[in-house]
Amino acid sequence: MRSPTIISLGGSIVVPDGIDTAFVSAFRALIQERMTRGESFVVIVGGGKVCRRYQAAAGELGVTGKDPLDWVGIFATRLNAELVRVTFGDIAHQELVLDPTVLSSVSASLAIGAGWKPGHSTDFDAILMAESSGAKRIINLSNIDYVYDKDPRRFPDARKIERVTWKEFRALLPEPAAWVPGLNAPFDPVAAKRASELSLEIAIMNGNNLEHLKNYLEGKEFMGTVIS
Repeated sequence: MRSPTIISLGGSIVVPDGIDTAFVSAFRALIQERMTRGESFVVIVGGGKVCRRYQAAAGELGVTGKDPLDWVGIFATRLNAELVRVTFGDIAHQELVLDPTVLSSVSASLAIGAGWKPGHSTDFDAILMAESSGAKRIINLSNIDYVYDKDPRRFPDARKIERVTWKEFRALLPEPAAWVPGLNAPFDPVAAKRASELSLEIAIMNGNNLEHLKNYLEGKEFMGTVIS
């Protein structure tokens, strides 16, 4: 598979509390329609609340190591991703794509992936998929409308950002010295560092309104943040 559009699909969209079957159905319909136009996609599904709840439970049970906590989260992402994959039936690659180096052997126009191994997030996995396939853009579907200059839940004067450079965006994030399992941020700081090095375009938007995704794919105005 060469130069697909990479979508990092937040687990908080697929499973906000219970499984959002209406969203999964609408997402499937949109991707299928784009595929009839000859487009190809790699969708990396995150863990969301499922991931963080299991990691919190593991912590309460005395698990402290980063790798064990990461593995708990990784398998949460794989459960979410397998649900998404099977809903596409035969048009998707018939197993989850976890290792980005295998993309070159995928002939289907749609591949679904999830967490690969400890040490980074599904955002970073999406970066690796882009690097492996030659993709130049990644769409991050989350439950926020924009990236803000500070947390809008804590600061009423937080300013939304519609377009930003990688240098400016990374200045808003914590230092990417090490990955923290279960980190809840607009985009993983470690992934942001690598995306900046690769000069990728990242579009962050609220996946609960798929009209934004459709508009972005068609080169139209959309509600969200573009980092480049």
